[in-house]
Amino acid sequence: MYPNTQLFIDGTWAPAASGKTIPVLNPATGERIGTVAHAGKADLDRALAAADKGFKLWRKISPYERSKIMRKAAELMRARADEIAKLMTAEQGKPLGQAKMEAMLAGDIIEWFAEEGRRAYGRIIPARGDGIYQLAIKEPVGPVAAFTPWNFPINQIVRKASAALSAGCSIIAKCPEETPAAAAELFRAFHDAGVPAGVVNLVYGVPAEISEYLIPHPVIRKISFTGSTPVGKHLAALAGAHMKRVTMELGGHAPALVFEDADLDHAVNILSQNKYRNAGQVCIAPTRFLVQQPVYGKFLEKFVAASKAMKVGDGTDPTTTMGPMANARRIDAMESLIADAVQHGGKIQTGGKRIGNKGFFFEPTVLTDVPISARIMNEEPFGPVAIISPFNDMDSALSEANRLPYGLAAYAYTRSTKTATAVGAGLESGMVSINHHGLALPEVPFGGMKDSGYGSEGGSEAIEAYLNTKFISQMAM
Repeated sequence: MYPNTQLFIDGTWAPAASGKTIPVLNPATGERIGTVAHAGKADLDRALAAADKGFKLWRKISPYERSKIMRKAAELMRARADEIAKLMTAEQGKPLGQAKMEAMLAGDIIEWFAEEGRRAYGRIIPARGDGIYQLAIKEPVGPVAAFTPWNFPINQIVRKASAALSAGCSIIAKCPEETPAAAAELFRAFHDAGVPAGVVNLVYGVPAEISEYLIPHPVIRKISFTGSTPVGKHLAALAGAHMKRVTMELGGHAPALVFEDADLDHAVNILSQNKYRNAGQVCIAPTRFLVQQPVYGKFLEKFVAASKAMKVGDGTDPTTTMGPMANARRIDAMESLIADAVQHGGKIQTGGKRIGNKGFFFEPTVLTDVPISARIMNEEPFGPVAIISPFNDMDSALSEANRLPYGLAAYAYTRSTKTATAVGAGLESGMVSINHHGLALPEVPFGGMKDSGYGSEGGSEAIEAYLNTKFISQMAM
């Protein structure tokens, strides 16, 4: 049974002080399945006081002890993955198998950061005089405000919360109102594992109201945001006005380059799976497919066939390979972008329409002959649509791949080591994966460049944004 989700503040689950709630819909039916508490200023003030208190306590607990608690939380997430997956599928729509994978991966991410926190080393710097010790030490930056979207309700927030906890920071998370229950289970696991009251806090509400209250507040010392580029720029500017440290994981429009010597079956298999995973609502999903002219026709034929083979349906059906889109807004966006592409001369090779009138299902879609003047060639579609275009040579492929201000993820397929090396160097992207989909593991960097943001949410780089470096120079007397 789907729960009504409450706020988690200072170690306690509670409704909003005002009693306000927001409805939660099942995207497979469009029907209301529950509610989530709507935080107001009084709730945010309680969360800020709790985070301030929690930080002062948590920072004094040794990294070794923090690691033990976090590892226990990881075990709880894995043990509860089946039940968490059911909640996620009910509120977000993705197939149960993908939802369970997300809950299980959370355990890996928590464990990775638990160990990174134990290795957040400083250093001794050789001095120029006798009896002088020069130390660079790492200290937690302070309470963190984190903001996450609905497409990966656990994966987005677990990276931020785990990095914060491993560094010794407390956190207030504003998780998505559309998908509240799955995120709440992560905080339940942290609490049940023994994270002290006040260290992790969870609120929901109007995103703009919460961000514009938390970010300037003197208690908050670090901001982490995952979402659209326009919102990210606004929040970064707000944080900058108050000298707050920021990590921004923003939008993308990932190119996928397929060269004439590529294994086409291999490329189609991996690219189609990752195009339609989560109904295309993935910031690193391949979207602009650039295929070398000699194999363009064969690739297009194979990709269209793979798109038609996708089984679209309720995520609770074990045969479903693509669930519904998360909300009605995404249906409207898809219809608008595809209509604009067709008006500009684009051709629909398959799909292009909403499925039925119940829930938010949309056909896997392939477009061709779309000019760069069309909106979909410039705006992140964030849905199950692939735009496939031919290219002649490496220079023209890289020119189109790098044309947009985004630089989050990019892909390439080739059997040539020389080509792979050149394309890896030439792509203006924070992450490049060649001949496979090797992104988003806990131990590897995850972040973009240009308008796709800055900072990393994976690998050893991720914890650095949650630590201050303090230099101490001491002369023995």
